[in-house]
Amino acid sequence: MKVKPKSPLKIKKMKLLRFGRDFEPDEEVILRDYLAIERTRLANERTLLSYIRSSLYLLLGGIAFFQLKEFPNFKYLAILSLIFSAVFFVIGVYRFTLLKKSLKRLFYKSEEKENVTN
Repeated sequence: MKVKPKSPLKIKKMKLLRFGRDFEPDEEVILRDYLAIERTRLANERTLLSYIRSSLYLLLGGIAFFQLKEFPNFKYLAILSLIFSAVFFVIGVYRFTLLKKSLKRLFYKSEEKENVTN
C-alpha cells in the first residue's frame, strides 16, 4: 500500500462539473464493483450530453420558428421551444450532479472521512 506524503499547504479543489477520474476507490471496493461504477459514471456523462444535444435542438427549432414571418402563430411555439430548451439543459445538469454526488457518497471515500483521519 502506497502512502501519500502530506503537503504542508492544503489547496481546495474547485468543485465544478469535472469529468474524468476524480475519485479514489475505497479499499473495500472490488474490481467488479469498481468497473460497474465506471460504467455508471460514463453512462451519466452520456446522458448529460444527450440532454445538452436535445436542448440545442430545441433552441435551433425555436430560432427557426422565429424566422417564419408568414406564420405569426408560430411565435408562441418558438417561445415555448426556447423555454423547454432551457428547462432541458437545467434538468440535465441537475441530474448529472445529483448522480455524481450520490456515486461519490455511496462508493467512495467522503471528504469528511479524510478530514477525520488527518
